[in-house]
Amino acid sequence: MSSVAVLTQESFNEHRSGLVAEQAGDEEAPAYKDAFPPLPEKAASPEGTQEPVNAWTSKIRPLKSSVITQVFHVPLEERKYKDINQFGEGDQAKVCVDIMHKTGAHLELSMAKDQGLSIMVSGKLDAVMKARKEIVSRLQTQASATVAIPKEHHRFVIGKNGEKLQELELKTATKIQIPRPDDPSNHIKISGTKEGLEKAKHEILLISAEQDKRAVERVNIDKVFHPFITGAYNKLVADMMQETGARINVPPPSVNKTEIVITGEKEQVALAVAMIKKIYEGKKNATTIAVEVKKSQHKYVIGPKGNTLQEILEKTGVSVEIPPPDSNSETVILRGEPDRLGQALTEVYAKVHIEFTEGEDKITLEGPTKDMQMVQSQMEAIVTDLVSRMDYMEISVDPRFHRHLIGKGGANINRIKDLHKVSVRIPPDNEKSHLIRIEGDPQGVQEASKELLELASRMENERTKDLIIEQRFHRAIIGQKGEKIKDVRDKFPEVIINFPDPAAKSDIVQLRGPRNEVEKCSKFMAKMVADMVENGFFLSVPIFKQFHKNIIGKGGANIKKIREETNTRIDLPAENSNSEMIVITGKKENCEAARIRILSIQKELANITEMEVSIPSKLHNSLIGSKGRFVRSIMEECGGVHIHFPTEGSGIDTVTIRGPAEEVEKAKKQLLSLAQDKQTKSHTAELKAKPEYHKFLIGKGGGNIRKVRDSTGARIIFPTLEDEDQELITVVGTEEAVREAQKELEELIKSLDNVVEDVMNVDPKHHRYFVARRGQVLRDIADEYGGVMVSFPRSGANSDKVTLKGAKDCVEAAKKRMLEIIEDLDAQVTMECVIPQKFHRSIMGPKGSRIQGITRDHNVQIKFPERVDGPGKGGPAVQENGEANGEMVEEPAAPVDPTAPRKCDVIVLSGRKERCEAAVEALKALVPVTTEVEVPFELHRYIIGQKGSGIRKMMDEFEVNIQVPAPELQSDIISITGLANHLDRAKEGLLERVKELTAEQEDRSLRSFKLTITVDPKYHPKIIGRKGAIITNIRTEHDVNIQFPDKNDDNQDQITITGYEHKATAARDAIQAIVDELEEMISEDITLDARVHARIIGARGKGIRKIMDEFKVDLRFPQPGAADPNQVFVTGRPELVDEAIDHLLNLEEEYVSTLGGRERGSSKGFVVREAPWQTGSEKAPDMSSSEDFPSFGAPVAATNKASPWGPKRF
Repeated sequence: MSSVAVLTQESFNEHRSGLVAEQAGDEEAPAYKDAFPPLPEKAASPEGTQEPVNAWTSKIRPLKSSVITQVFHVPLEERKYKDINQFGEGDQAKVCVDIMHKTGAHLELSMAKDQGLSIMVSGKLDAVMKARKEIVSRLQTQASATVAIPKEHHRFVIGKNGEKLQELELKTATKIQIPRPDDPSNHIKISGTKEGLEKAKHEILLISAEQDKRAVERVNIDKVFHPFITGAYNKLVADMMQETGARINVPPPSVNKTEIVITGEKEQVALAVAMIKKIYEGKKNATTIAVEVKKSQHKYVIGPKGNTLQEILEKTGVSVEIPPPDSNSETVILRGEPDRLGQALTEVYAKVHIEFTEGEDKITLEGPTKDMQMVQSQMEAIVTDLVSRMDYMEISVDPRFHRHLIGKGGANINRIKDLHKVSVRIPPDNEKSHLIRIEGDPQGVQEASKELLELASRMENERTKDLIIEQRFHRAIIGQKGEKIKDVRDKFPEVIINFPDPAAKSDIVQLRGPRNEVEKCSKFMAKMVADMVENGFFLSVPIFKQFHKNIIGKGGANIKKIREETNTRIDLPAENSNSEMIVITGKKENCEAARIRILSIQKELANITEMEVSIPSKLHNSLIGSKGRFVRSIMEECGGVHIHFPTEGSGIDTVTIRGPAEEVEKAKKQLLSLAQDKQTKSHTAELKAKPEYHKFLIGKGGGNIRKVRDSTGARIIFPTLEDEDQELITVVGTEEAVREAQKELEELIKSLDNVVEDVMNVDPKHHRYFVARRGQVLRDIADEYGGVMVSFPRSGANSDKVTLKGAKDCVEAAKKRMLEIIEDLDAQVTMECVIPQKFHRSIMGPKGSRIQGITRDHNVQIKFPERVDGPGKGGPAVQENGEANGEMVEEPAAPVDPTAPRKCDVIVLSGRKERCEAAVEALKALVPVTTEVEVPFELHRYIIGQKGSGIRKMMDEFEVNIQVPAPELQSDIISITGLANHLDRAKEGLLERVKELTAEQEDRSLRSFKLTITVDPKYHPKIIGRKGAIITNIRTEHDVNIQFPDKNDDNQDQITITGYEHKATAARDAIQAIVDELEEMISEDITLDARVHARIIGARGKGIRKIMDEFKVDLRFPQPGAADPNQVFVTGRPELVDEAIDHLLNLEEEYVSTLGGRERGSSKGFVVREAPWQTGSEKAPDMSSSEDFPSFGAPVAATNKASPWGPKRF
């Protein structure tokens, strides 16, 4: 054999088929370069290329942080939310979350021992300032004061485009209200905290002083001497201002300024300056002493709103200087006359302070010994009395039921407390405590604990479930007059079933009651729905509108009978609808039966027929008329028959008429008559009449106009709403008929134009009703009764005469209608509904749509109060610390009933009593409320969903707003806001979603069970099967994941199964069964001539697959280059292996015999001319050399030796 001989494709095919072809020896061999064209040379890469400069290596200038942090303090007496028990809690937390969302700042709250709040605010400067303003207005109690400055100075306080005012409000965290230009008042109202009020007043007075054209004097005096100048409670400075007539502005203690500004006439200013300097000169050498007072006692020295300091100053003339709250200093400085310092020091230490320690059984008393003993004895007496007549009990209730025990707005818990005369403390959510403490009379404690435990037990066994049922099935489930749902409710009496409002377009039906009963009811209703889906076939039947009432029958007898006998649902269109389609729903065969029944009723009642009339197509357009006016008038006159003209331009003359036989015949005659008139002597006339007269001309049921048509033979066509000219009436017919009809119509119109005037008496108290809302009631009367004009006497005229003008019939009808309205008004009452003003806009709805709906539905009038902005309005003024000087006007407190509602909260309704009561309920139902739901923080991201899709879906579904706390708060509380009738459903839906997510978590945990099975790697391919068929089947059947070891794994015999424990075990057993079966198999090798292997394998392995499938064995042929190319392995059950071997040997014998036992001659193989080893000194490539024939991926040593294959590139 030649060393370069290679099998050609043809010879290879001959080898596979066992045939030997004759050699074609005389053909010329191809040239080497033609057979093996050289590869293109790779272009040399340019040298010396430099790496591009790295832009990131350049220095980046560090940026300074723009985030700042400030701490604000809210004392206990100024906290808006002080309830420690926090019933209906979460308001404070919700406010903070809302402030963070609104401003972008980050808030952290902490509570001091004295129950004061410390709030740390972080963020950008602008955000922090906005947050500070929100904190002051929403977390601190708001006081108010007024400051008077000249009216001409107001604009300087406002500034350009209001910028100065906004800056001032932001800086002082107050709300500043400046009178309108047309308001003569010069008082500016400020609302906010005490500290903010002082700062704002100071800033406003400074602005005014700067703008004051009179003398302005600024005196710099050390801050420590300001109390001596102002005097106790500002009395001294007030006296100076009254005496001198000048205005003196002393910066408040919270403003760190030394400048005192005096304004007024020059003489007044000079006198005031002299008085101030005299006081300063007398006090600048005052004696000072410093004493150490515990930081915790400073608040007692200061007193509520600084009253104690003012009291000491008034009694002793000594100023007491307290270090600021953010200072760690405990040094208190007393400044004054030496002989008064001792008395002042005694006053500082004279108070006994009582402090109740949260969470501990002790009360701390601090003060002088003599006073301490007296207070202690009084406290002990109180404690002894309480212990002797009171008891307490702690009960354990799951925290998730706490909110239900509290009830909406604390209703449940307040009822229990009032009924049993006890105090009940339910721990807030953040404590996550089960213990509820009850204190009070022993018997009341026992009864209250019993009632609370019963409520909790009932709630524990109760659940709510939402069923998703398509809205189209709701009416079928409810049944006629609620008969079907009544049966369901009777079957499950303990379950409350709530269907959504049809207008809500919701598919959620809510079940509520004991757990087991809810589940049973749920399954029962699910089965009902499944039956309905099966019976969900529907078809539409066109029935003439006028015959719908006949199909319904008296009292619905006919339609009810058809529904019952065919077991279908039959829906008819509304009376005011133009649709003629009746929809039948049910099983297909039942729907067909109902359709036949309905059509037969129509046929019997109306004798519906279809007729074709031949009319020349050239007349079709004239018969149809402009916008179908002529043909529409014929259809209306002939009982609503359907007339169908062919498409314009088709050249077809046939016109189709369908309807009751008599009406079809009548329509046919009219069409043919009209066509004949058009062809011969058709005449048309037009006349005009006011649109409001048309209904009187037509008459009730068309009676008047029918008389004219019958008497004259002319057709009279009135305009439709789509026509441009609403006054135009068209008369069509012969010339004589048209003339007569025109004459009669003109007489009728003339009679309507003959206006009469009538007078009726209407009590003046009712006049406003008729003329209100720009005379809407009068406009409605005019539209309904032919344009009657109703004139009421002018406002202020003491007259009850009302004038009506119009056609006589119209006037009489309008007069009758007005008397009916007056009768309703006489029975009218006025009712008040108290709803906080902040909800009014929500109740009104977009463009007042909701309130208009209530007004229309209940026929009442609703009046909302004037809107009042800002705190303090609509209620008693707040007196600020008793301060009253020339610039700070005190608002005197008037005796006000604290239970009386604010005027701005009162909505007034007028109408009949029963209608007003219904309207009040409707208004209250529109008030949005907020509830909170505790949801584990780790579930929040699943509730929100991808890009908020989950929470948006819930908000759309339940028509509420759901607010999830920011991740950094780590809060479990989710707030839901919306209408009261939506909240429960939304809350239950959210809790149901939480249950689903919890169940999914548990399910994932159960599905993560793992077990391993040890299987010899040689069996792995058998377990996997062809293209993974076997293992895929096991995975699908047992719903598990099966993982085989990777090639690099140490444990090649370990198969891992993951899923539910019982399913993983079943999958393991299935794999083990396969392994057991494989272990029973044997493997035998036979010698099979390599020349017949290809024939046995067949094209694309078809032959070998057929043998393996037939004998249920596995065949393994040797790989190319195997030591024994004739060795074949057969694996399977012993008896099947023997049969397969016999079959293979028979095939070998058959295929070898076709070769005839002849030895193949040596083939020339593939020969080329002009090869490199033939034309040069190179040797032929060595096929056994790894250098000449390298393996893919194997490293090759570099060599300079030339290759017969051309230059090397590796």
